[in-house]
Amino acid sequence: MLTTGTLPAPPTTSAEQTSREPRSRTRRRWAGLGVGLVALAVAVALSVAVGSRSLGLGTVWQVLWHDDGSPSAAIVHQLRLPRTLLGLGVGAALGLAGTVMQALTRNPLAEPGLLGVNLGAATGVVFAIAFLGVGTATGYVWFAIVGAALTSAAVFALGGSGRAPTPERQVLAGVSFTAVLGAAVWAVLVTNREAFDRYRHWDVGSLADRDSAAIMQVAPFLVAGILLALALGRQLNALSLGDDSAASLGAHPNRIRALSILAVTLLCGAATAASGPIWFVGLAVPYAARMFTGSDHRWILAYSVVLGPTLLLAADVIGRVLVAPAEMPVGVVTAFLGAPLFIALCRRRRLSTL
Repeated sequence: MLTTGTLPAPPTTSAEQTSREPRSRTRRRWAGLGVGLVALAVAVALSVAVGSRSLGLGTVWQVLWHDDGSPSAAIVHQLRLPRTLLGLGVGAALGLAGTVMQALTRNPLAEPGLLGVNLGAATGVVFAIAFLGVGTATGYVWFAIVGAALTSAAVFALGGSGRAPTPERQVLAGVSFTAVLGAAVWAVLVTNREAFDRYRHWDVGSLADRDSAAIMQVAPFLVAGILLALALGRQLNALSLGDDSAASLGAHPNRIRALSILAVTLLCGAATAASGPIWFVGLAVPYAARMFTGSDHRWILAYSVVLGPTLLLAADVIGRVLVAPAEMPVGVVTAFLGAPLFIALCRRRRLSTL
């Protein structure tokens, strides 16, 4: 006698499981990106509201849209809003620059500060101040880009030479160039008092005392570098497979490297010209992004645009709170936060490649 009932569900095939896994991974990535955007919004709100004179979020919202000439409106429009906008641009630039450098070199320690690119940009600015009398962000950015480009090319050439280039060799190449460039910078500064006075306020890495005009002067370079870096995601994925595999997929490895170096140069040059050298953002952001996204550079770059400014603005707020009513430059805060991460990465056993 036949009995009726619910038939058992057919077993799930391996193909169905495989198709479901990418969808669930994509949902997790989108969810993580959404959480990052919320964190960024919180960091922006705190950046505008918190300082030596804290303002309520209601007050900030009111004076943001209606400048009534009050002291609160002056604080928001003249001080904190330009500072926050600069933090958004510089944070995104440094996060993307670190991601592109790590993808290009397959080196988890690659970072604009550690490899000397930021100091190369700073060297260009120092020479512009000392010998040409340049004193504006527009003038700084051209020399910063030239300095960053020359340093990037030299570090990549030296660190990638030999039969078996390693992350340690690339970091040592960056440290060597940092020492040489640092000596050149101070050789100029000790003989030029005016250049020293300008440089010492800019060298610590800070978002303070930058007006809207300075931001607009470097904005085209930041935007160009950010767009170029974001466009390289698929190409960097191909390059991570090796030159031969990338070429078989229709990619052009040398062209990808050239565009990557151009993106790093624009990002580091503009960010350094605007805010001074800021370390470890380009190290921490890609590391955090890979924890959520895996090895897909399209997602790592997207996360870097969000996590970079979130980290930088949060560090800037911490610097305002720790020593209030004075302020600690954001470059000092990021150094304190990033140094332990750098040490931890150096102690990892599997450091050879990403």
